[in-house]
Amino acid sequence: MLEIEIDGKQLQVSDGSTVMEAAATVGAYVPHFCYHKKLSIAANCRMCLVQVEKAPKPLPACATPVTNGMKVWTHSEQAVKAQKGVMEFLLINHPLDCPVCDQGGECQLQDLSVGYGGAQSRYEEEKRVVGNKNLGPLVSTDMTRCINCTRCVRFTTEIAGLMELGQAFRGEHAEIMPFVEKTVDSELSGNIIDLCPVGALTSKPFRFAARAWEMSRRKSISPHDSLGSNLIVQVKHDVVKRVLPLENEAVNECWLSDKDRFSYEGLNGEDRLKRPMVKQGGAWIETDWQTAMDYVVRGLKGIRADHGPESIGALGSPHSTLEELFLLQSVVRGLGSGNVDFRLRQSDFSADGRMKGAPWLGMSVSEIAGLDRLLIVGSFFRKDHPLVAQRVRQAVKKGLKVSAINPAFDDWQFALQNQLCVSPSEMSAALAKVLKALVEQGSAALSPEFQALVDSVQVDEQALAIARSLGSGRRVAVWMGNYAVQHQDGVALHALASEIARLSGGRFGVLGEAANSVGGYLAGAVPFGAVSGKNASEMLSTPLKAYVLLGIEPEFDLRDAVAARKAFGAAEMVVMLSAFKFEEALGYADVMLPVSPFTETGGAFVNCEGRTQSFHPVVKNTGDSRPAWKVLRVLGEALGLGNFDYESVDAVRAQILGASGSVDPFRLSNDIDIEPLNPAGVSQGLQRVADIPIHFADPLVRRSAPLQATKDSEAPFARISPATLKTLGLNAGDKVVVRSVSGSATVVVSEDEGVAAGCVRLAAAHSSTWALGSLNGEVSVERI
Repeated sequence: MLEIEIDGKQLQVSDGSTVMEAAATVGAYVPHFCYHKKLSIAANCRMCLVQVEKAPKPLPACATPVTNGMKVWTHSEQAVKAQKGVMEFLLINHPLDCPVCDQGGECQLQDLSVGYGGAQSRYEEEKRVVGNKNLGPLVSTDMTRCINCTRCVRFTTEIAGLMELGQAFRGEHAEIMPFVEKTVDSELSGNIIDLCPVGALTSKPFRFAARAWEMSRRKSISPHDSLGSNLIVQVKHDVVKRVLPLENEAVNECWLSDKDRFSYEGLNGEDRLKRPMVKQGGAWIETDWQTAMDYVVRGLKGIRADHGPESIGALGSPHSTLEELFLLQSVVRGLGSGNVDFRLRQSDFSADGRMKGAPWLGMSVSEIAGLDRLLIVGSFFRKDHPLVAQRVRQAVKKGLKVSAINPAFDDWQFALQNQLCVSPSEMSAALAKVLKALVEQGSAALSPEFQALVDSVQVDEQALAIARSLGSGRRVAVWMGNYAVQHQDGVALHALASEIARLSGGRFGVLGEAANSVGGYLAGAVPFGAVSGKNASEMLSTPLKAYVLLGIEPEFDLRDAVAARKAFGAAEMVVMLSAFKFEEALGYADVMLPVSPFTETGGAFVNCEGRTQSFHPVVKNTGDSRPAWKVLRVLGEALGLGNFDYESVDAVRAQILGASGSVDPFRLSNDIDIEPLNPAGVSQGLQRVADIPIHFADPLVRRSAPLQATKDSEAPFARISPATLKTLGLNAGDKVVVRSVSGSATVVVSEDEGVAAGCVRLAAAHSSTWALGSLNGEVSVERI
C-alpha cells in the first residue's frame, strides 16, 4: 500500500493504482472522456489533467501511476486552467446542436462544458464536418460530434474481441470508422452506444423516440440467456422505449448483449395477442376472458373424465418465470397427471429420476476470472452465452487456457489452446479418449461405469493435449454447452464430462440454455418427482388428448417441430398461453390466451449460477393480456384444484424457495446416478448439426425488427466443410435440398472449415428449416 494525498486528504492505495482510481476512493471527481474502468488506458482526451507536486506540468490522472508520498490537486488553479483549455479544444469543431442531438440531456460533454467550457468560442475558422458511417441496423452515427476518445475502438477490440472499428488519419482529420464495406456485427455492439460520451453513437431503433428526462427508469431482468443480465427499462406513457444495462459486477458487469438490449422492439408489434381467441369454423374469433376460461375448463374436465388424467400434458418455455412454471406443473399435477416439461429441445431424458438436483454452472460467474484451465463441450459458446464468453475472453488474457470439443466451430474471439472438431456421433468417444488420457497420466482412479467405453477407444494427440492441459491446471472447470445438453447422447456426455472434471480436480458445470434452465427444475416443471409422467419427447411421440403450451411456438421452440404439429393436430384440445399471435397455430390450437411478456409481469429467474433474481412489471398490460401466473392461478381454481389461493407472485415464490427467497444450495447438483456406459456406434451417414441462432432463440427476439435485420439473423445456410463438399460434389453457392426422415428444406450451401467432416451445419428455430423435424440425426443433400 502506498500513502498519497489528494486535495489535502490522506489515503492509502494499492501499488499500481492510478491517480484517477485513487481520487475515486476519496470522492474527488476528475473530469474525463476517454477513461473507462473496463477498458485499457488511452490518455488521449487529456480532460483529466491534474496538478501533481514537483511535476513541471499537469498530468493525466488516468495514466499517472501513484507513487509513495505523492501530492495531487484535482481542482487547483493550474488543474482547472488545463482542463478548461482541453475543453475549449474539444468544443472547437463540435456542432452546437444540443437541442436536436439524441444524446441531449445525458451527454457527458454537455455536462462538463457547463463547468469547464467558456461562454463563447474564440474559434472563428471553418469547422470540420465528418461523414456518417453505416455501422448496421443497431447503431446510428453522427460522426461530426465525435471527440475521438476511442472508447468504441477499445471496446470492440478488448471486450467484444474483434477489431471492427479503428481510428484513421491524424490531427483534426482523425476519424473513427469501420473497415471498408463493413458494419459492426458483434453480438455486443450496442455497448458502444453506452460508452460514447457524446452524441456520435446512438441507438438507431430508439433514435428521436423520447428525451432522457421524459422517461421513467425501472429495474428488470433479462428473460433470454442463462446469465440473467440486470436491466434498466426506460418507459414513456407505458411504452418501453429503451433498455440499458444496470451495473452488477457479479452478473453482467456494465454490459448487455444486443439480444438483451434490443429485444424490447418485439413487445409492441402488430402481432401482440391482446384478447383471448377461440377457434371456430377454422378461424380465430376474439372473445372475453370468462368465455375463454370456461371453454378451457370444460374441455380439460371432459378429457380427464373421458380419457383419464394421463391424457393431459403441459409444455412450458424455459424463458418463463419461476412462478409461471410452478403453477403450470401444479395445474397438471392437480389434474392427476405428471406430464409436464420445460426442456423443450432436449433429446436424451435417460437421467430422469437419477438426478441429485438442478444442473447448474457449478461456480459463481465471478469465479470465471480465477480459472486457469477450461474445457467446453458442445457449445456455440460466443452466440449462446455472449456475456459469459466475454468473461472467459478477459480470463484468457490473464492466462486461462481453453479447450473445446464440438461438431462445429465459429470464431469465439479468443485463442483456443486445443480445438477438437468431431461429428455428433463421435463426441462420446472423443470425451472417452480425454478420460483415458487423464487415467494414463495417473490423475485418479477411473469409476467402473466408464471402463468399457474407455477400453474401446485409442488416445490420439488431440485428446492427449486436452488431458495434459487439464491435468496441469490448478483451477479447472469443465462445462456442458447447449448443444451437448440437447445431444441425442446428452446424458452420456454429461457423465463423461463430469468424470473428466473429477479426474482433473476441477468443477463441472452446465451452462444452461435459457433464463430459467435452472429454475424449471426447482419449480418442479419436470415429469419426475411426486407424480411422474411423460417427458417432452414422449408427449410428442405418443400424442395426448390435451396440451397446455406456455410461451412456446412449437415450430421453433421444440426439438422436433414435425412431431409436435402431428401430436397437436391429433389432440382434442390445445391451449396456448402466449404474448403473441402465432398464425401457424391455427392448424392445431383451439384457444389462445394473451399473457404478459416480462415487462408486464413480475416473477423471478434463477440464472446458471443459481442466483435468484426477481423483478416487477415496468408497464401496464397490453390490451386484455394478463400475467401468466394469474391466468394459471385462476385456471387452477376454476378446475376445482386445491392450493391455488395465492394473493401475490411473492407468495408463489415463497412456496417454491421458502421465506428466504433464494435457492438452497443443496437443491443444485450436477450429479446423477451413473449406469455403465457402453461404446456407441459411429454414424456413417451425413449428420446434421443444428445450432439455435442467437436471434431465433425465443418468441420475443424473433419479433424484434432491428435484431432480425442483423447479420446474425440471416437465413440459415447449409454449412459444410471443403472436404465434405468435394465428397458430395457440391460447391459453395449451390442451392440444395436437405432431407431428413421427417421432411426437407431448401437452402444455399456455404463452405465452412469449422464444421466437422461428414456433417451439415444447418440452424434450427427458423421458418426455412423447421420442416426437417428433429435437431439430431442423419440427412441427405441434393443439388437442385
